[in-house]
Amino acid sequence: MRMLIAVNRRSALLLAAALMAPSSRGVRIALPRPTGVHPIGTTTAHLVDHARRDPWHPERARELMVTLTYPARRSGHTAWLPPSVADYADTQLAAMGVALNSVDWAKSTRYACDGAPISGRFPVVLFSPGLQAPREPYSALTDDLASHGYFVVSMSHTYEAAAVEFPGGRVERGVEISGSPESMKRVIDTRVADTRFVLDQLGRFKGADLSRIGAFGHSSGEYTAGETMVWDRRIGAGINLDGAMCYSSGIDGTPYLPGEVVTRGLDRPFLLLGEQMRHPDTGVNGMHDHRPGSFDRTWVDFWPNQRGYRRDFTLHAGRHLSFSDLQVLLPQLGTRLSLAAREAAIGTVDPTRSVAAQRAYVAAFFDLHLRGRDTRLLDGPSPAFPELTFVP
Repeated sequence: MRMLIAVNRRSALLLAAALMAPSSRGVRIALPRPTGVHPIGTTTAHLVDHARRDPWHPERARELMVTLTYPARRSGHTAWLPPSVADYADTQLAAMGVALNSVDWAKSTRYACDGAPISGRFPVVLFSPGLQAPREPYSALTDDLASHGYFVVSMSHTYEAAAVEFPGGRVERGVEISGSPESMKRVIDTRVADTRFVLDQLGRFKGADLSRIGAFGHSSGEYTAGETMVWDRRIGAGINLDGAMCYSSGIDGTPYLPGEVVTRGLDRPFLLLGEQMRHPDTGVNGMHDHRPGSFDRTWVDFWPNQRGYRRDFTLHAGRHLSFSDLQVLLPQLGTRLSLAAREAAIGTVDPTRSVAAQRAYVAAFFDLHLRGRDTRLLDGPSPAFPELTFVP
């Protein structure tokens, strides 16, 4: 898994660097307005699993922070990133070649009303971020899903994520993740346990319909969703946003250690949504899909083992971080960021169209499998979204 882990680690560092630098001046980032009919409310919850010791700090019980985003009775705006998370990586933004104080984080907000009352009962969708990434910089996608009538629970995986802010201003930093098979197994096993614990806690949240639950994630977050579905039947449908489903890829002499979701498949619906990736060694573009010859063997092996509903789409000219809020942020930096650095992170796909396509397909998938509403968008190529290639 060396090549894929290296790519994911670079992506995670870029994500942390670009999305967590504070400033009192600079560009005010405008997140795109959600497309659903519901106003959005949001809040955070501190969860403690007293039955489990933390795998990185075994002297402590496992603690998690989650963000709840849901249809609300009133609209408003709230901070995109908490101050302590923004403070964490001020100097890292410079590593991308962007001058300090280029973004005004204090004025960069989400279309969500902090603490607004929920407006009913809604299907639940869990979200897990990429390797070492916090949960906050995926708001363009999770907020939009909530506006379509979903109770979205976004998780940060403590001590793996670059920074997690707890009540009272306490911030826990990420530990070193080596990328070895043993290290990655601990990461994924911890994420699966985190997700199942959060599932156990859903009953305490008003408005969460526990009879209809989905899960999705980006990069290692999608592996988290699929692997959890193997062990927990409460999750009825899942989405993979550009993530390898293995502890080790078998590249460069490493062992090939796919996850159980690959070798067993699932009997419930699963969507693959990948990038058009440039191989870091050869420089050759390739499609992240399930066809033989794809650079990700796990998608190839998963496909024939998948017994439930399955679909596969590729974001043309996208890159790994196109599935995060970098697709929104980087274009708004203009000349503060070099074109080469921007394209390395999010490709050359039109950013507005990319976000619109991802939002539409994620909502259409969960509408079909959690609500029974078929928009027919997933049936094949769509002239409305030529950015996405249907892979039969």
